[in-house]
Amino acid sequence: MSEAKGNSEKDIGTLNGPTSQGKSSNILRDRSFWGLAITQFFGAFNDNLYKQLMLLLAIPAIGADISQDTQGWATTVFSLPFVLLSGLAGYLSDRHSKSRIIVYCKLAEIAITLLAVCAFLSYAKLGDVGTWSVLVLMGVHSTFFGPGKYGILPELYRKEELPRANGLILMSTFLAIILGVVTAGLLKDLLVIENPDGTADYRNLWIGSLVCTGIAVVGSITSMMIRYTPPAQPTAKLSFSDLGLPAPIRELLSKDKPLMSAIVVSSMFYVVAGIVMPTVNSLGKLQLKLASSTSISILTGGLAIGIIIGAVLANIVFKRMAPRKQVTIGVWVMVASLVALGCWRAGGDHLLGYWGALIGLIATGMAAAVFIIPLQVFLQKRPPAELKGRMIGTMNFANFIGILVAGPLYQAFLTMASSLGWPVSSVFWMLAVLLVPIGLVYRLPATET
Repeated sequence: MSEAKGNSEKDIGTLNGPTSQGKSSNILRDRSFWGLAITQFFGAFNDNLYKQLMLLLAIPAIGADISQDTQGWATTVFSLPFVLLSGLAGYLSDRHSKSRIIVYCKLAEIAITLLAVCAFLSYAKLGDVGTWSVLVLMGVHSTFFGPGKYGILPELYRKEELPRANGLILMSTFLAIILGVVTAGLLKDLLVIENPDGTADYRNLWIGSLVCTGIAVVGSITSMMIRYTPPAQPTAKLSFSDLGLPAPIRELLSKDKPLMSAIVVSSMFYVVAGIVMPTVNSLGKLQLKLASSTSISILTGGLAIGIIIGAVLANIVFKRMAPRKQVTIGVWVMVASLVALGCWRAGGDHLLGYWGALIGLIATGMAAAVFIIPLQVFLQKRPPAELKGRMIGTMNFANFIGILVAGPLYQAFLTMASSLGWPVSSVFWMLAVLLVPIGLVYRLPATET
């Protein structure tokens, strides 16, 4: 029976396009690519819509002390599952078909978005316990989705197509982030009822969660367009080490110092990325004093717009530039942009204003894409085929340790800024300081092996 099922899956894969043994070299004509891109698009939209809603609800009222902002703790809640479960997710990604794991994850997303509907309908009784519990489940879903989503690319496409595939997936992902983040602001403006006593009624946000359920259904359907890929390591046995850093990965990283360095740098980048988003939200409400959550979310969306532009630059303008040069250019432009974003006038008004801050955030996003795409491609290509899934799981593990650290570090930065009498934009300066050592010391290897 199992053999018949395996043959059936392979036949389906052949109908959908080239088999995994015969990798595609024309991704834009490949049905599986569009299935993966659309599936990832809708998943990223839902994740970022819900996460941005939680962040917007965690910002204190205008005029409050910036240290009352609890966005850092919301970031920690979302990232904790990645730290606890990434090793297991990577193991499952190698042990089972990545294409099947993607489908199962999308089906789980339907159930999670329905729980979000219930959480908002019950907000008067459950409060943040219900909505933050859903945020944890969103993190669990993304933890298991990540290794399959990124690990499947080398199984579907040849090495020379990976930069293009990564760039296009990244562009579609950040387009989804823009739309998800901005939609969160719109939903808050339209559906949240502000009470005369200063409290707010969030129950009507169930409507937005129900829309997310419909989007999850569509994403589940498009995930079935991805052709079947056989397990990379079907006989792998689960060990205790797989729940953290698997023994084969520890051995690989101990021998491959460039790979280890790339993991550390990627994690450090995500520390910065995990702090930027809540900083932008607070900048909009507490320093620029924007009354509209939509306007605040457009600022945050500026980062994603920049990443889309940066992905184009990385794949077209910088295509012939050595990846290590792209990484170095990207990190120094990020430092310069963050320094500019941190400036303020006497009295605490932001030096650049709303539109200047938006341009600065777009520039930061462009630099981030130029920096991270070559690093991500290196981490995909470098490991042996049988360890790629667990390597992606390890990369997610390291990246979300960075984001987990970002939560309390953001709260610490706010406390520091408050004690010095500095506005929230000063956090951008602190982030620039974190990136300087990478610019001074780190160089991506000139060759892949």
